[in-house]
Amino acid sequence: MSEPPRFDRGHTDDLMSFLAASPTPYHAVANAAERLEKAGFRQVAETDAWDGTAGGKYVLRGGAIVAWYVPEGAEAHTPFRIVGAHTDSPNLRVKPRPDSGAHGWRQVAVEIYGGPLLNSWLDRDLGLAGRLSLRDGTTRLVDADRPLLRVPQLAIHLDRAVNSDGLKLDKQRHMQPVWGLGEDVRDGDLIAFLEETAGLDEGSVTGWDLMVHPVEPPAYLGRDSELVAGPRMDNLLSVHAGTAALAAAAGRGPELPYIPVLAAFDHEENGSQSDTGADGPLLGSVLERSVFARGGSLEDRARALAGTVCLSSDTGHAVHPNYAERHDPTHHPRVDGGPILKVNVNNRYATDGSGRAVFAAACEKAGVPFQTFVSNNAMPCGTTIGPITAARHGIRTVDIGVAILSMHSARELCGAKDPFLLANALTAFLEG
Repeated sequence: MSEPPRFDRGHTDDLMSFLAASPTPYHAVANAAERLEKAGFRQVAETDAWDGTAGGKYVLRGGAIVAWYVPEGAEAHTPFRIVGAHTDSPNLRVKPRPDSGAHGWRQVAVEIYGGPLLNSWLDRDLGLAGRLSLRDGTTRLVDADRPLLRVPQLAIHLDRAVNSDGLKLDKQRHMQPVWGLGEDVRDGDLIAFLEETAGLDEGSVTGWDLMVHPVEPPAYLGRDSELVAGPRMDNLLSVHAGTAALAAAAGRGPELPYIPVLAAFDHEENGSQSDTGADGPLLGSVLERSVFARGGSLEDRARALAGTVCLSSDTGHAVHPNYAERHDPTHHPRVDGGPILKVNVNNRYATDGSGRAVFAAACEKAGVPFQTFVSNNAMPCGTTIGPITAARHGIRTVDIGVAILSMHSARELCGAKDPFLLANALTAFLEG
Protein backbone atom coordinates (compact mmCIF):
# COMPACT_ATOMS: atom_id res chain seq x y z
CA MET A 1 0.00 0.00 0.00
CA SER A 2 1.54 3.30 -1.09
CA GLU A 3 1.51 6.30 1.23
CA PRO A 4 0.38 9.79 0.25
CA PRO A 5 3.33 11.65 -1.35
CA ARG A 6 5.28 14.00 0.91
CA PHE A 7 6.42 16.32 -1.88
CA ASP A 8 4.73 18.01 -4.82
CA ARG A 9 5.41 20.85 -7.26
CA GLY A 10 6.50 23.03 -4.35
CA HIS A 11 9.55 20.79 -4.02
CA THR A 12 10.60 21.68 -7.57
CA ASP A 13 10.12 25.37 -6.82
CA ASP A 14 12.41 24.96 -3.82
CA LEU A 15 14.94 23.02 -5.91
CA MET A 16 15.22 25.99 -8.25
CA SER A 17 15.90 28.28 -5.30
CA PHE A 18 18.50 25.81 -4.00
CA LEU A 19 20.27 25.68 -7.36
CA ALA A 20 20.39 29.46 -7.63
CA ALA A 21 21.76 29.83 -4.08
CA SER A 22 24.39 27.09 -4.48
CA PRO A 23 26.95 28.16 -7.11
CA THR A 24 29.69 26.05 -5.46
CA PRO A 25 29.89 22.88 -3.33
CA TYR A 26 30.64 25.07 -0.30
CA HIS A 27 27.42 27.01 -0.77
CA ALA A 28 25.47 23.81 -1.44
CA VAL A 29 26.44 22.17 1.85
CA ALA A 30 25.81 25.41 3.75
CA ASN A 31 22.30 25.58 2.28
CA ALA A 32 21.66 21.89 3.01
CA ALA A 33 22.81 22.45 6.60
CA GLU A 34 20.48 25.42 6.95
CA ARG A 35 17.52 23.28 5.88
CA LEU A 36 18.51 20.53 8.30
CA GLU A 37 18.90 23.02 11.15
CA LYS A 38 15.29 24.06 10.59
CA ALA A 39 14.34 20.39 10.93
CA GLY A 40 16.09 20.18 14.33
CA PHE A 41 19.51 18.89 13.30
CA ARG A 42 22.65 20.28 14.92
CA GLN A 43 26.22 20.49 13.72
CA VAL A 44 28.91 18.44 15.46
CA ALA A 45 32.63 19.09 15.10
CA GLU A 46 34.94 16.26 14.09
CA THR A 47 37.43 17.45 16.70
CA ASP A 48 34.93 17.10 19.57
CA ALA A 49 33.91 13.96 21.45
CA TRP A 50 30.52 12.73 20.22
CA ASP A 51 27.68 11.62 22.44
CA GLY A 52 25.15 8.91 21.70
CA THR A 53 22.02 11.00 22.20
CA ALA A 54 19.08 10.65 19.86
CA GLY A 55 18.30 13.27 17.25
CA GLY A 56 19.69 14.75 14.07
CA LYS A 57 23.35 15.64 13.64
CA TYR A 58 25.59 16.65 10.76
CA VAL A 59 29.27 17.14 9.92
CA LEU A 60 30.55 19.72 7.44
CA ARG A 61 33.94 19.29 5.82
CA GLY A 62 34.76 21.59 2.92
CA GLY A 63 32.26 20.91 0.14
CA ALA A 64 30.88 17.75 1.78
CA ILE A 65 28.17 17.08 4.36
CA VAL A 66 27.23 13.89 6.20
CA ALA A 67 24.01 14.09 8.23
CA TRP A 68 22.20 11.38 10.19
CA TYR A 69 19.26 10.94 12.53
CA VAL A 70 19.39 8.59 15.53
CA PRO A 71 15.89 7.57 16.68
CA GLU A 72 15.12 7.06 20.37
CA GLY A 73 15.99 3.55 21.44
CA ALA A 74 18.32 2.83 18.50
CA GLU A 75 20.79 0.09 19.34
CA ALA A 76 24.49 0.28 18.61
CA HIS A 77 24.14 -2.29 15.80
CA THR A 78 21.11 -0.62 14.16
CA PRO A 79 21.76 -0.54 10.38
CA PHE A 80 21.94 2.64 8.34
CA ARG A 81 19.93 3.69 5.29
CA ILE A 82 22.12 6.06 3.27
CA VAL A 83 21.36 8.44 0.42
CA GLY A 84 24.64 9.25 -1.34
CA ALA A 85 25.15 12.16 -3.74
CA HIS A 86 27.80 14.65 -4.82
CA THR A 87 27.99 18.42 -4.58
CA ASP A 88 30.42 19.29 -7.38
CA SER A 89 29.72 20.01 -11.05
CA PRO A 90 32.02 20.46 -14.06
CA ASN A 91 33.01 24.11 -14.43
CA LEU A 92 35.83 26.63 -14.75
CA ARG A 93 37.96 27.20 -11.64
CA VAL A 94 40.30 30.07 -10.86
CA LYS A 95 44.05 29.45 -10.96
CA PRO A 96 46.47 30.40 -8.15
CA ARG A 97 47.59 33.47 -10.12
CA PRO A 98 44.27 34.61 -11.53
CA ASP A 99 45.11 38.03 -12.97
CA SER A 100 45.95 37.90 -16.66
CA GLY A 101 45.11 39.60 -19.94
CA ALA A 102 46.28 40.65 -23.37
CA HIS A 103 45.61 43.26 -26.10
CA GLY A 104 43.74 45.60 -23.79
CA TRP A 105 41.54 42.92 -22.23
CA ARG A 106 41.69 42.00 -18.54
CA GLN A 107 41.11 38.28 -18.04
CA VAL A 108 40.87 35.66 -15.28
CA ALA A 109 43.06 32.58 -15.59
CA VAL A 110 41.01 29.41 -15.12
CA GLU A 111 41.48 25.64 -15.09
CA ILE A 112 38.92 23.17 -16.45
CA TYR A 113 37.33 21.13 -13.66
CA GLY A 114 35.84 17.75 -14.53
CA GLY A 115 34.38 17.17 -17.98
CA PRO A 116 32.22 20.15 -18.92
CA LEU A 117 30.64 20.73 -22.32
CA LEU A 118 33.00 23.60 -23.06
CA ASN A 119 30.85 25.18 -25.76
CA SER A 120 28.03 25.67 -23.24
CA TRP A 121 30.20 28.17 -21.34
CA LEU A 122 30.73 30.44 -24.34
CA ASP A 123 28.99 33.83 -24.64
CA ARG A 124 27.25 33.36 -21.30
CA ASP A 125 27.05 35.89 -18.46
CA LEU A 126 29.11 34.46 -15.62
CA GLY A 127 29.54 35.20 -11.93
CA LEU A 128 32.28 34.14 -9.55
CA ALA A 129 31.88 32.35 -6.21
CA GLY A 130 33.65 30.10 -3.75
CA ARG A 131 35.51 29.98 -0.47
CA LEU A 132 38.04 32.51 0.81
CA SER A 133 40.61 31.46 3.41
CA LEU A 134 41.57 34.30 5.74
CA ARG A 135 44.76 35.23 7.54
CA ASP A 136 43.17 34.40 10.92
CA GLY A 137 42.49 30.78 9.90
CA THR A 138 38.77 31.16 9.22
CA THR A 139 36.95 30.88 5.91
CA ARG A 140 34.28 33.01 4.27
CA LEU A 141 31.90 32.20 1.42
CA VAL A 142 31.72 34.75 -1.38
CA ASP A 143 29.36 35.05 -4.33
CA ALA A 144 29.66 37.77 -6.97
CA ASP A 145 26.34 36.75 -8.49
CA ARG A 146 26.12 39.23 -11.32
CA PRO A 147 27.35 39.42 -14.92
CA LEU A 148 31.06 39.71 -14.25
CA LEU A 149 32.87 37.47 -16.75
CA ARG A 150 32.37 36.10 -20.24
CA VAL A 151 34.18 33.61 -22.47
CA PRO A 152 33.70 35.23 -25.89
CA GLN A 153 33.38 32.98 -28.91
CA LEU A 154 35.26 33.74 -32.09
CA ALA A 155 33.06 35.42 -34.70
CA ILE A 156 31.99 33.24 -37.63
CA HIS A 157 33.72 35.67 -40.01
CA LEU A 158 37.04 34.53 -38.51
CA ASP A 159 36.13 30.83 -38.47
CA ARG A 160 34.05 30.24 -41.59
CA ALA A 161 34.07 26.44 -41.27
CA VAL A 162 32.80 26.29 -37.68
CA ASN A 163 29.29 25.14 -38.66
CA SER A 164 30.50 22.51 -41.12
CA ASP A 165 33.67 21.22 -39.47
CA GLY A 166 32.62 21.65 -35.85
CA LEU A 167 33.77 23.89 -33.04
CA LYS A 168 37.27 23.08 -31.78
CA LEU A 169 38.23 24.59 -28.44
CA ASP A 170 41.68 24.54 -26.87
CA LYS A 171 41.24 24.38 -23.09
CA GLN A 172 44.23 26.63 -22.42
CA ARG A 173 43.90 29.26 -25.16
CA HIS A 174 40.17 29.58 -25.76
CA MET A 175 38.48 29.28 -22.34
CA GLN A 176 39.95 32.24 -20.43
CA PRO A 177 37.13 34.68 -19.60
CA VAL A 178 37.35 38.45 -19.91
CA TRP A 179 36.21 40.71 -17.07
CA GLY A 180 37.27 44.18 -18.07
CA LEU A 181 39.56 46.47 -20.01
CA GLY A 182 43.07 47.72 -19.31
CA GLU A 183 46.66 47.31 -20.37
CA ASP A 184 48.07 47.16 -16.83
CA VAL A 185 47.39 43.71 -15.36
CA ARG A 186 48.18 43.78 -11.63
CA ASP A 187 48.55 40.72 -9.43
CA GLY A 188 45.97 40.79 -6.65
CA ASP A 189 43.25 42.74 -8.45
CA LEU A 190 40.72 39.88 -8.55
CA ILE A 191 41.21 38.91 -4.92
CA ALA A 192 41.00 42.56 -3.86
CA PHE A 193 37.69 42.81 -5.72
CA LEU A 194 36.37 39.73 -3.91
CA GLU A 195 37.56 41.03 -0.53
CA GLU A 196 35.51 44.15 -1.18
CA THR A 197 32.53 42.06 -2.35
CA ALA A 198 32.63 39.97 0.83
CA GLY A 199 33.12 42.99 3.10
CA LEU A 200 36.63 41.94 4.16
CA ASP A 201 39.67 44.04 4.94
CA GLU A 202 42.21 44.47 2.17
CA GLY A 203 44.92 41.81 2.37
CA SER A 204 42.95 39.52 4.68
CA VAL A 205 42.58 36.72 2.10
CA THR A 206 45.54 34.35 1.88
CA GLY A 207 43.92 31.42 0.01
CA TRP A 208 40.96 30.77 -2.25
CA ASP A 209 38.87 28.09 -3.94
CA LEU A 210 36.92 29.97 -6.60
CA MET A 211 34.82 28.93 -9.55
CA VAL A 212 32.78 30.47 -12.34
CA HIS A 213 29.00 30.01 -12.60
CA PRO A 214 26.21 31.14 -14.96
CA VAL A 215 24.10 33.88 -13.43
CA GLU A 216 20.94 33.12 -15.43
CA PRO A 217 18.47 31.73 -12.85
CA PRO A 218 16.72 28.36 -13.19
CA ALA A 219 13.41 28.55 -15.02
CA TYR A 220 10.40 26.50 -16.00
CA LEU A 221 10.37 25.78 -19.72
CA GLY A 222 7.86 24.46 -22.25
CA ARG A 223 4.29 25.14 -23.29
CA ASP A 224 2.92 23.85 -20.00
CA SER A 225 6.04 24.55 -17.92
CA GLU A 226 6.65 20.80 -17.77
CA LEU A 227 10.45 21.17 -17.92
CA VAL A 228 13.07 22.85 -15.73
CA ALA A 229 16.27 24.40 -17.12
CA GLY A 230 19.05 25.26 -14.74
CA PRO A 231 22.69 24.84 -13.69
CA ARG A 232 24.32 22.13 -11.58
CA MET A 233 21.42 19.64 -11.64
CA ASP A 234 24.22 17.09 -11.83
CA ASN A 235 24.15 16.60 -8.96
CA LEU A 236 22.55 19.21 -6.70
CA LEU A 237 19.15 17.84 -7.73
CA SER A 238 20.01 14.72 -5.69
CA VAL A 239 21.58 16.69 -2.83
CA HIS A 240 18.41 18.74 -2.50
CA ALA A 241 16.13 15.68 -2.69
CA GLY A 242 18.27 13.80 -0.17
CA THR A 243 18.21 16.73 2.26
CA ALA A 244 14.43 16.99 2.03
CA ALA A 245 14.03 13.22 2.41
CA LEU A 246 16.26 13.08 5.50
CA ALA A 247 14.37 15.92 7.17
CA ALA A 248 11.07 14.18 6.39
CA ALA A 249 12.29 10.80 7.65
CA ALA A 250 13.51 12.38 10.88
CA GLY A 251 9.93 13.44 11.50
CA ARG A 252 9.06 9.76 12.03
CA GLY A 253 11.22 9.78 15.17
CA PRO A 254 11.25 6.54 17.20
CA GLU A 255 9.26 4.64 14.55
CA LEU A 256 12.32 4.43 12.30
CA PRO A 257 13.82 0.91 12.04
CA TYR A 258 17.05 2.29 10.54
CA ILE A 259 19.33 5.28 11.05
CA PRO A 260 18.77 7.49 7.97
CA VAL A 261 21.86 9.21 6.54
CA LEU A 262 22.64 11.78 3.86
CA ALA A 263 26.21 11.68 2.50
CA ALA A 264 26.91 14.39 -0.09
CA PHE A 265 30.53 14.30 -1.27
CA ASP A 266 32.75 16.66 -3.23
CA HIS A 267 35.09 15.81 -6.15
CA GLU A 268 33.00 13.11 -7.82
CA GLU A 269 33.60 14.74 -11.19
CA ASN A 270 37.35 14.13 -10.96
CA GLY A 271 37.54 10.73 -9.30
CA SER A 272 36.39 11.17 -5.66
CA GLN A 273 39.91 10.78 -4.26
CA SER A 274 40.08 13.48 -1.62
CA ASP A 275 39.33 13.94 2.07
CA THR A 276 35.85 15.14 1.09
CA GLY A 277 35.29 12.65 -1.74
CA ALA A 278 33.46 9.32 -1.68
CA ASP A 279 36.80 7.49 -1.93
CA GLY A 280 38.01 9.22 1.23
CA PRO A 281 37.44 8.27 4.89
CA LEU A 282 34.66 10.73 5.77
CA LEU A 283 31.59 8.48 5.55
CA GLY A 284 33.26 5.49 7.22
CA SER A 285 34.53 7.69 10.04
CA VAL A 286 31.08 9.18 10.71
CA LEU A 287 29.31 5.81 10.69
CA GLU A 288 31.90 4.23 12.97
CA ARG A 289 31.87 7.12 15.42
CA SER A 290 28.08 7.06 15.50
CA VAL A 291 28.18 3.36 16.50
CA PHE A 292 30.86 3.94 19.14
CA ALA A 293 29.08 7.01 20.55
CA ARG A 294 26.10 4.76 21.29
CA GLY A 295 28.31 2.41 23.25
CA GLY A 296 28.96 0.02 20.38
CA SER A 297 31.95 -2.18 19.62
CA LEU A 298 33.71 -3.25 16.44
CA GLU A 299 31.29 -6.17 16.37
CA ASP A 300 28.35 -3.74 16.50
CA ARG A 301 29.91 -1.73 13.69
CA ALA A 302 30.25 -4.84 11.56
CA ARG A 303 26.65 -5.85 12.25
CA ALA A 304 25.38 -2.35 11.45
CA LEU A 305 27.23 -2.14 8.12
CA ALA A 306 26.17 -5.66 7.14
CA GLY A 307 22.54 -4.54 7.25
CA THR A 308 23.15 -1.13 5.65
CA VAL A 309 21.96 -0.11 2.18
CA CYS A 310 23.02 2.98 0.22
CA LEU A 311 21.15 4.59 -2.67
CA SER A 312 23.73 6.40 -4.78
CA SER A 313 21.62 9.12 -6.38
CA ASP A 314 23.02 10.89 -9.43
CA THR A 315 21.57 12.20 -12.66
CA GLY A 316 21.43 9.93 -15.72
CA HIS A 317 20.66 10.21 -19.40
CA ALA A 318 17.12 10.65 -20.69
CA VAL A 319 16.62 9.48 -24.26
CA HIS A 320 17.57 12.35 -26.56
CA PRO A 321 15.04 12.93 -29.38
CA ASN A 322 17.78 14.01 -31.80
CA TYR A 323 20.24 11.22 -30.92
CA ALA A 324 18.10 8.22 -30.02
CA GLU A 325 20.60 5.88 -31.70
CA ARG A 326 23.13 6.68 -28.94
CA HIS A 327 20.90 4.97 -26.36
CA ASP A 328 20.19 1.29 -25.75
CA PRO A 329 17.28 0.40 -28.07
CA THR A 330 15.25 -1.29 -25.32
CA HIS A 331 15.94 1.22 -22.52
CA HIS A 332 14.71 4.74 -23.22
CA PRO A 333 14.23 6.62 -19.93
CA ARG A 334 11.96 9.63 -20.33
CA VAL A 335 11.80 12.83 -18.34
CA ASP A 336 8.94 12.87 -15.84
CA GLY A 337 8.79 9.08 -16.03
CA GLY A 338 10.08 8.74 -12.48
CA PRO A 339 13.58 8.07 -11.15
CA ILE A 340 15.89 5.71 -13.02
CA LEU A 341 17.58 2.56 -11.77
CA LYS A 342 21.09 2.46 -13.27
CA VAL A 343 22.51 -0.93 -14.24
CA ASN A 344 25.89 -1.94 -15.65
CA VAL A 345 27.23 -5.49 -15.41
CA ASN A 346 30.83 -4.24 -15.55
CA ASN A 347 30.23 -2.51 -12.22
CA ARG A 348 30.31 1.06 -13.44
CA TYR A 349 27.11 1.16 -11.39
CA ALA A 350 26.72 -0.87 -8.20
CA THR A 351 23.14 -2.09 -8.77
CA ASP A 352 22.38 -5.82 -8.65
CA GLY A 353 19.13 -7.77 -8.42
CA SER A 354 18.83 -7.54 -4.64
CA GLY A 355 19.45 -3.80 -4.79
CA ARG A 356 16.79 -3.45 -7.46
CA ALA A 357 14.32 -5.11 -5.09
CA VAL A 358 15.12 -2.59 -2.34
CA PHE A 359 14.55 0.35 -4.66
CA ALA A 360 11.41 -1.17 -6.17
CA ALA A 361 9.96 -1.60 -2.67
CA ALA A 362 10.69 2.05 -1.81
CA CYS A 363 9.07 3.27 -5.03
CA GLU A 364 6.04 1.06 -4.48
CA LYS A 365 5.65 2.37 -0.94
CA ALA A 366 5.90 5.97 -2.20
CA GLY A 367 3.57 5.40 -5.16
CA VAL A 368 6.37 6.48 -7.52
CA PRO A 369 7.04 4.90 -10.95
CA PHE A 370 10.62 4.11 -11.89
CA GLN A 371 12.56 3.34 -15.06
CA THR A 372 15.75 1.45 -15.89
CA PHE A 373 18.85 2.84 -17.58
CA VAL A 374 21.44 0.69 -19.37
CA SER A 375 24.10 2.07 -21.70
CA ASN A 376 24.24 1.20 -25.38
CA ASN A 377 26.84 -1.58 -25.66
CA ALA A 378 28.75 0.44 -28.26
CA MET A 379 29.05 3.46 -25.96
CA PRO A 380 31.26 3.81 -22.85
CA CYS A 381 29.37 3.97 -19.56
CA GLY A 382 29.96 6.65 -16.96
CA THR A 383 30.22 5.88 -13.27
CA THR A 384 29.23 7.31 -9.89
CA ILE A 385 30.06 7.17 -6.20
CA GLY A 386 28.07 3.91 -6.06
CA PRO A 387 30.82 1.36 -6.82
CA ILE A 388 33.29 3.36 -4.68
CA THR A 389 30.92 3.32 -1.69
CA ALA A 390 30.21 -0.39 -2.08
CA ALA A 391 33.87 -1.36 -2.34
CA ARG A 392 35.26 0.99 0.31
CA HIS A 393 32.71 0.24 3.03
CA GLY A 394 31.31 -3.16 2.10
CA ILE A 395 27.84 -1.65 1.88
CA ARG A 396 25.15 -2.91 -0.47
CA THR A 397 24.70 -0.02 -2.89
CA VAL A 398 22.13 0.77 -5.58
CA ASP A 399 22.65 3.39 -8.29
CA ILE A 400 19.63 5.54 -9.11
CA GLY A 401 18.87 9.11 -10.18
CA VAL A 402 16.82 11.41 -12.39
CA ALA A 403 16.98 11.35 -16.19
CA ILE A 404 18.08 14.67 -17.71
CA LEU A 405 19.28 16.13 -21.00
CA SER A 406 22.40 18.29 -21.55
CA MET A 407 24.37 16.61 -18.76
CA HIS A 408 27.59 18.51 -17.96
CA SER A 409 26.33 21.58 -19.77
CA ALA A 410 26.43 24.93 -17.99
CA ARG A 411 22.62 24.65 -18.12
CA GLU A 412 20.90 21.26 -17.91
CA LEU A 413 17.29 20.14 -18.47
CA CYS A 414 14.96 17.88 -16.46
CA GLY A 415 11.25 17.20 -16.11
CA ALA A 416 9.37 19.33 -13.58
CA LYS A 417 7.88 16.27 -11.82
CA ASP A 418 10.97 14.10 -11.49
CA PRO A 419 12.61 16.03 -8.62
CA PHE A 420 9.67 15.50 -6.28
CA LEU A 421 9.15 11.93 -7.46
CA LEU A 422 12.77 11.25 -6.49
CA ALA A 423 12.35 12.95 -3.10
CA ASN A 424 9.30 10.81 -2.33
CA ALA A 425 11.15 7.62 -3.28
CA LEU A 426 14.16 8.60 -1.14
CA THR A 427 11.92 9.35 1.83
CA ALA A 428 10.25 5.96 1.60
CA PHE A 429 13.68 4.30 1.39
CA LEU A 430 15.06 6.14 4.44
CA GLU A 431 11.97 5.33 6.46
CA GLY A 432 12.35 1.64 5.65
